[in-house]
Amino acid sequence: MFETATLSAPGGRAENQDALAHRVANDAGCWALADGLGGHRGGEIASRLAVDAAIASFEENPSITEEALNAHIGRANRAVLERQSSEVELTHMRTTMVMLIASRETAMWAHAGDSRLYRFREGKIQEQTLDDSVPQRLADAGEISADQIRFHEDRSRLLNSLGAREQLVASNRAMAGAPEPDDAFLLASDGFWEYVTEPEMEKDFKASSSSESWMEKMEARVKERASADHDNYSAIAVWILKKKGRA
Repeated sequence: MFETATLSAPGGRAENQDALAHRVANDAGCWALADGLGGHRGGEIASRLAVDAAIASFEENPSITEEALNAHIGRANRAVLERQSSEVELTHMRTTMVMLIASRETAMWAHAGDSRLYRFREGKIQEQTLDDSVPQRLADAGEISADQIRFHEDRSRLLNSLGAREQLVASNRAMAGAPEPDDAFLLASDGFWEYVTEPEMEKDFKASSSSESWMEKMEARVKERASADHDNYSAIAVWILKKKGRA
């Protein structure tokens, strides 16, 4: 039912602080992506801890409910906090996270920070997450356009992340209705969506026959535009297939 393509690269940086993983069990799936915050020591540790904890939580409870989703991302946050408390040098490590859980009947997602999820139907973006960032708040207030978020001078100023507080408040959303064949989801770190606009995501999706080819087209745009010191970039493409594969 699910066709998944993943991508994670260091870009122009010495290390990759992004992490991602996915699991499918009993016709239900979980996809998680995290971007460790570069200004906080241990970002690469925080992102991996968060993703591993979220996936482990899903494996224990693969039901597609809001309660389960909250449990998964809550466990990811606790994993970061517990490591902070055990190692003084990692006290301030943080990470963003976006995760999707889905079955044939429903889909829902949660995020904290500026790692995004986009939902596609008939080749068009139907929904996307809103960043927990200063530029997003400016866009919400009408002071800048949504397009200006990408390269705003305060784009690194996040208002929410895992590891920042004991009680994480993540932004959750459930899809209205069931996923349909050829629906798709894209989870992406800011190093990815910064260089691929929403119209381009749609264009590349329509020109692709698989999640892998879709990802390749979008990565080509990142590589073409990114500067030499470009941030890490990661993405997960999830394509909903017909029961016996795409016709």
